Amino acid sequence: MAGSIDVENLEVTRGEFTLRVDGLRIEPSEVFAILGTTGSGKTVLMESIAGAYPIESGRILLDGKDVDGLPIQQRHLGILYQDYALFPHMNVRDNIAYGLKRHRVSRVAIDEKVDGMLDLFGIAHIAKRLPGVISGGEAQRTALARALVLEPEILILDEPFSALDPTTKLAMYEMLRDVHARFGCTIVFVTHDFHEAQTLADRVGVILDGRLRCVVPAAELFDESHETEVKRFLGMA
Repeated sequence: MAGSIDVENLEVTRGEFTLRVDGLRIEPSEVFAILGTTGSGKTVLMESIAGAYPIESGRILLDGKDVDGLPIQQRHLGILYQDYALFPHMNVRDNIAYGLKRHRVSRVAIDEKVDGMLDLFGIAHIAKRLPGVISGGEAQRTALARALVLEPEILILDEPFSALDPTTKLAMYEMLRDVHARFGCTIVFVTHDFHEAQTLADRVGVILDGRLRCVVPAAELFDESHETEVKRFLGMA
């Protein structure tokens, strides 16, 4: 099944910071949380998988294929950033259609796919509005629709719920579960929220100081067998 991610002996340097991941396997259709403190390397790992940074050493394989040097648009990924990165001069409909137009999909097919996404995410009523006049939840739904309209094998989310109020956040948790059930894609999301990681993920990887310290089933996040630094991060020591 498509959507596997393998990280092998990875080393990525950004300024004075270096991320090192000896080994990580994310299974097809898995929901995987990358958990850690601010500046620990969570987003660097996410963006390395997406192809944003050159790799000093090691490999990243998507579906068993080494993707070193492969541009992001050829990695069959969808990405949702923390600020959603919607184009401010485009309305909701055009934001969702953007990737399809870049891939030169026919106008008829674009209209059909975008209409489907507008209905699926319950945002048809704001299709002609600009991002500056929609709510945070609506912006997130638009960004998710834009990421998923190309039917990616892997969906990567960078702290997708951190800016939402508690009620909207709970609604978006359900939306993410629905997305996973409908599309079956592998989902990797970055968070610093323990509850969020346990609630949404199948497994959790903890990154501290640029190192992947452990990977555990979400239900075992607070297991007593963790090393001292992980326990301290989780508030257990």
